[in-house]
Amino acid sequence: MLSKIFVPPDQPVKVEDTSNKLIKFGILGAANIAPPALIIPAKSHSEVIVYAVAARDQQKAQKFAKKHGISKVYGGNDGYQQLLDDPEIDAIYNPLPNGLHFEWTMKALLAGKHVLCEKPFADTAEEVKQMFDLAERKGLVLLEAFHYRFHPAIQRVKAILNSGELGKINSIDAKLAAPAGAIKDTDIRFNLALGGGAMMDIGCYTLNCIRYLTSSDPTSVVSATAFPLKAANINETKIDRAMNATLALPNDVLATLEVDLAMPWEFFPPKLFKFWVEVKCEGGDVELLNFVLPTFCHSIKVSTKAGGTTTKRIEKVYKFADAHMDDNSKALDLGEDWWLTYRYQLEAFVDKIQGRTPQTWVTRDDSVSNLEWIERIYDKAGIAPRPKSDYVLLAE
Repeated sequence: MLSKIFVPPDQPVKVEDTSNKLIKFGILGAANIAPPALIIPAKSHSEVIVYAVAARDQQKAQKFAKKHGISKVYGGNDGYQQLLDDPEIDAIYNPLPNGLHFEWTMKALLAGKHVLCEKPFADTAEEVKQMFDLAERKGLVLLEAFHYRFHPAIQRVKAILNSGELGKINSIDAKLAAPAGAIKDTDIRFNLALGGGAMMDIGCYTLNCIRYLTSSDPTSVVSATAFPLKAANINETKIDRAMNATLALPNDVLATLEVDLAMPWEFFPPKLFKFWVEVKCEGGDVELLNFVLPTFCHSIKVSTKAGGTTTKRIEKVYKFADAHMDDNSKALDLGEDWWLTYRYQLEAFVDKIQGRTPQTWVTRDDSVSNLEWIERIYDKAGIAPRPKSDYVLLAE
């Protein structure tokens, strides 16, 4: 299956007709995330062409374009804006550092482009509101790239919880951590000016997952502890290498999250990564291992308790036909077992642009709330939220 992920077996001819406009994408920055997030998924989508890429470094842009078969290249200090001004481009993929999301998404919207922007959407919730305000005034599609939400694995877990099979939710715990050394101290993820920090990076996933599976926002941040990048007092830095937080949710549900961009090595037993979400309920538990990238292997472990007996089962869901979600006829025919979360996301984004109803969506309120609670977690931890962008919208 892995070979199919990177070289899709079904690569349709890209033909534009009167009913389905061929959507041409431009990428802001020659980012490492762009191939799995857009370029590979676009290969198997008949309505998508990755048409152009821009980078500050002209040679880097040209090398990236040649490697990935992109026909148009923009480079230099004005490269991003030149790409936005290209009338051939319909949609923008924005994988720039967090601190640049607001400025270049706003400029893309001003240029009349639909935008798929990496998460977190911006450095502040207020900026997210401004982005959506502009998109709505322009009649454009704007989506925060919480790609995992579009995959049937996480949706299957939510369906199990919503079914009442396990009873009331008591607690939920989400963990994401990478081992020390995987990310260098000089990485942009640790740059405050660019919106860095563990809570902003992988932390936004865990918070979003908690909110999604419980269908609720927190009522308060009970506790939050930030761990600094270096062995220094936390008050001497505003960058969190790691963050642990406990949240109170409605109906007496307690949520915990743990994220770490440089987790200390554990050899006995060996633990290189943490990437799961576990929900404990009155009538049993459900755990999804690898909720962020389930295409590469995941498991849904369900444990039910009844009459003093515990029953366990394991499910694996790679396409909607296997997800037992009969209430959504569109979903039944959607997907292949080799589709990345990003491919499911692209399907929804294109559906929205083409005026079709996507299988699922990440709404404005969802995106705004996620940033608001990230800010509150930072406040509770005693370090300020990320600084807002200097960009100011002067005219439309």
